[in-house]
Amino acid sequence: MSEFENTTEEGGRRSFVRRTLLRGAALGATAPLLPVAAGAAERSGDAAARVRADSATLRWLGTSGWRVGIGGRGVLFDPYITRFETGLFGPKGGFDPATELTCDEDLVTRHAGRPETVLVSHTHWDHVNDVPYIAKSTGARVFGTETTYHVLRSLGVDAAQISVVKGGEVLDFGDYTVEVVSSRHSRNAKWSYFAPGTLHAPPPRAPRTVSDLPEGDTLAFQLTVAGGPSVFFMGASDVDERAVAGLRPDVLMAAVPSSRATHRYVPRLLGALGGPATVVPVHWDHFERPLSGPPLRDPVMDLDGFVAEVRRCSPTSRVVVPDYTTVFGADLTPIA
Repeated sequence: MSEFENTTEEGGRRSFVRRTLLRGAALGATAPLLPVAAGAAERSGDAAARVRADSATLRWLGTSGWRVGIGGRGVLFDPYITRFETGLFGPKGGFDPATELTCDEDLVTRHAGRPETVLVSHTHWDHVNDVPYIAKSTGARVFGTETTYHVLRSLGVDAAQISVVKGGEVLDFGDYTVEVVSSRHSRNAKWSYFAPGTLHAPPPRAPRTVSDLPEGDTLAFQLTVAGGPSVFFMGASDVDERAVAGLRPDVLMAAVPSSRATHRYVPRLLGALGGPATVVPVHWDHFERPLSGPPLRDPVMDLDGFVAEVRRCSPTSRVVVPDYTTVFGADLTPIA
């Protein structure tokens, strides 16, 4: 039995997960389950008929991070688990770009398991901070941009473990495939974003603070499990419609935007991907609070407005709002 796929660990407690149940996860411990949008039952049933519920497990790691189990094999996407304070969620002007990078190794090990593959969308700290430790402690192969490559190398990751991808690659892992997609980073209200830039050579010194980690271009990944679902993972709230042309994922892990700067983000995203059967909002949480508690909303993110817009634009899509503890089957129903 694979520990990665068939168990979860919370506060040292291990529970075996084999049986799938019905419906999506709730936001936090006391929030009601989100209802299925009109017509979604038929659409979700069609998707479920194409996949085995036990073909994969998925657990949200907060921010845009996911842990996926496929048989005895593990895949991580943007695993940011340490979640340290930078002042970002405090009073305006409280963010400290000189905050030192740190990794809680025991916590990361507990939540990350022993993956064989790590997919990195971009190189900001809330996506890549824990990846060097994961790579060095597990031997996992990391896929990311050239900037990700140079950052990881400067932090001691073996070059033989890092594969640079640009978008357009289709990678075959036997039990699953990964399609790499060129994407775009989220925009703030001033049509810009934090720490732009790319690296084409190793940095003069290894990154020590959050501002030492440039965005370095952004990727998305579509993971397709043999006999299971296709899942589109986003690390930021923008999309290159031409790059995703022809992709029709069963599940969309959709980053919630922090502003309206990107024109018609939700309808463009859902239209380009063909109205996925299931949409899971991500990157809406306060990612400086630990995973041991319920998710707190980032006050800048309009999660309710995002969900409402998804339902308007794609009424047959089921919306599932995750929490940190629920493990889902391949059909995005909770596992007991």
